[in-house]
Amino acid sequence: MYLSLTSILIPTAGGVLLPALKPVNKNHSLRNWYVAAVTVATLASVVACIVQDTSFLHLFYMTEELEICLNPDSLGKLFAFLTAIMWVLNGCYSFAYMKGEEHLTGYYTGFLLALGSMIGISFAGNLVTLYLFYEMMTLTTVCLVLHERTKEAIYAGKKYFFYSVGGAFLGLFLFFVLFHYSDTLAFRAGGVLDPEKTAGHEFLILAAILCALIGFGAKAGMFPLHGWLPTAHPEAPAPASAILSGNITKMGVFVIIRIVFYVAGADFLRGTFVQYAFMILALLTILMGSMMAYVEDGLKKRLAYSTVSQVSYILFGLSLLNTTGFVGALMHVVFHSFVKNTLFLNAGAVIHQTGRTSVKTLTGIGKEMPVTMWCFTLVSLTLVGIPPTSAFLSKWYLAEGALAARLPVFSYLGPVILLVSALLTAGYLITITIKGFFPGETFDYGSLQKKEAGLLMTVPMMALTAGAVLLGMFPVKFVKIIEMIAMQAVR
Repeated sequence: MYLSLTSILIPTAGGVLLPALKPVNKNHSLRNWYVAAVTVATLASVVACIVQDTSFLHLFYMTEELEICLNPDSLGKLFAFLTAIMWVLNGCYSFAYMKGEEHLTGYYTGFLLALGSMIGISFAGNLVTLYLFYEMMTLTTVCLVLHERTKEAIYAGKKYFFYSVGGAFLGLFLFFVLFHYSDTLAFRAGGVLDPEKTAGHEFLILAAILCALIGFGAKAGMFPLHGWLPTAHPEAPAPASAILSGNITKMGVFVIIRIVFYVAGADFLRGTFVQYAFMILALLTILMGSMMAYVEDGLKKRLAYSTVSQVSYILFGLSLLNTTGFVGALMHVVFHSFVKNTLFLNAGAVIHQTGRTSVKTLTGIGKEMPVTMWCFTLVSLTLVGIPPTSAFLSKWYLAEGALAARLPVFSYLGPVILLVSALLTAGYLITITIKGFFPGETFDYGSLQKKEAGLLMTVPMMALTAGAVLLGMFPVKFVKIIEMIAMQAVR
């Protein structure tokens, strides 16, 4: 019964206690073991919760009507497990990448607290609990963005904070509206709106839902509140960029799923201006992000714009409001998390070992860092959607969902934009591989030196790469799990 709470308390308590453990903070190795133990224990607790705990857990009342509670369902367990896995691998990578850095106590404190808040979002039993943990996530992840404490990092941290909090405040409008037009603030597949109360007030409710989608879409990098991503990623350390892109953006997606399918209900939104506005914003973001990534020379900033585009693939699938689109969206949540964590860890390894930060300086990098660049190549092919890698499956379902929705223009425009974006993705990622492994006759091969990162950095990259590829080659059980969640949610 208490496993869901335990999964939140372990990393939260670990983060709170870390600054007070002076002997641990003075010894780099001890601090690493401490963080590793907390993240592994969190993963073990989440796995135990997935296997055993499906029970509702009341925590306390903020007022007589605002309850804080946990109620882990299949959707929340999927997001919690994905988060915990990535934190273990990212932590391992961080121990090597962050070695010798200053302010590491603050970094790892934010790292652990962010893990606790994200599992709290995943296991939240109602909107109030979700909002509480969502704001906690923003506050704790700001520490990761401004870790370097430079002028640029502080500016990036402030931009990330104001975009996130501003978006959350925009979403808060929906909560006040729902309080009057629903019978509960808890999540229920198919929605919680009371037909008798909503009669005659549909426009107000739809407007509030659209505000919430735009507001929480900020965390997911959806236009027009996407601007924090290309600013924050170049300034944050590479492992922080990895989880910002691969996991924290997914919490924006998670909240949107809860609002669309567990609060409003797909039936209430089908054919309304909210569905079309949501779809237009998602498709616009896909195309804009891909084009910006294609022309960007900074390696991490290119990957940031890629995230802007790829996360909106997920949002497009959700906007279709059908089971097939939902399956494609949820699959892309998982696949993109594996891929984008890998790509940012690849970028971090290159920066750590060579100091190169721009794409034009990466000619021949495949000869110097073959393991890193093979991982980069394989996950790049995955992101493009080349079969049998994993993202091919999610894009297939997204295209099928668009055609099945039978929406005027969008049922065909959606797949076309997905195809154009895939071509642009190949242009801004595969070209790095080609120049990295085939630098040309004019390249000075005599000056080449092996600069591969150590095992603590290469093993997590290899594990993530294997996951991204193998999930596409052996997808049957995974697809069944996703389809089960989708059938429960889309009613």
